[in-house]
Amino acid sequence: MALVLNGDLVLAGAGNMGGALLAGWLERGLAPGHILVQDPAPPPRIAELLRRHGVRVEAQLSALERPPAVLLMAVKPQVMEDVFPPLAKLIGPETVVLSVAAGRTIHSFERHLPPHTAVVRSIPNTPAAVARGITVATANAHVSAAHRATCQELLSAVGEVAWVDDEALIDPITAVSGSGPAYVFYLTECLAQAGVQAGLAPDLAQKLARWTVAGAGELLHRSDQSAEILRKNVTSPNGTTFAALQVLMSEKGLQPLLTDAVLAAARRSKELAS
Repeated sequence: MALVLNGDLVLAGAGNMGGALLAGWLERGLAPGHILVQDPAPPPRIAELLRRHGVRVEAQLSALERPPAVLLMAVKPQVMEDVFPPLAKLIGPETVVLSVAAGRTIHSFERHLPPHTAVVRSIPNTPAAVARGITVATANAHVSAAHRATCQELLSAVGEVAWVDDEALIDPITAVSGSGPAYVFYLTECLAQAGVQAGLAPDLAQKLARWTVAGAGELLHRSDQSAEILRKNVTSPNGTTFAALQVLMSEKGLQPLLTDAVLAAARRSKELAS
């Protein structure tokens, strides 16, 4: 079923995340004529996508024929204060402002907007680039059921979507899923390096680590069993995996280290938002 909006969509920022969302919308059949992109220099891959589909792109949108149904903010947090206020003047009473920018609270948008404007803050992650992301969203009190359904459709173009009522949860969510892909990539690096230390050639160790992590992730994705059960299925009593897990699951093993990492990321997320 094609993605249909009750009006136009303004996308501010066509970088990695904005570009991934744009590709997902077009793949789902959103009419290019209802998309307007503000970006002074889209990456070449996204510029080609815009050209191929005939999507209008401007360095700066100073006026619109009618207020958009959705204003989606996908610019970097450090330029948000320059980009958002002019765009905020273009919205109407039925517009929903949807942010995928890290470190920007709902209040930081509301202070530039008319009272009662609908605002949704969301945190996607980088697997959105291959439509395998997870996005968590939270809404202010002015977001209607229709607004929420629209945002759900737009965000689900790049993966799963979950909603929370408490915006304060965005900080630990950022620490787990927003930053999480980096932890997995680092695990892959460490696994490859451990293979080298065990005597493998670097190229082979990297290939083994990459395919093992990717394959395990795909198995987790396809299976209806928990990660704990899948782990136990691989672990034979007193076997090789058991020996390795005795180290990883020790008092000073992976769990306390990863907990400390997530808590550090959550604290930093809170600092950036304030």
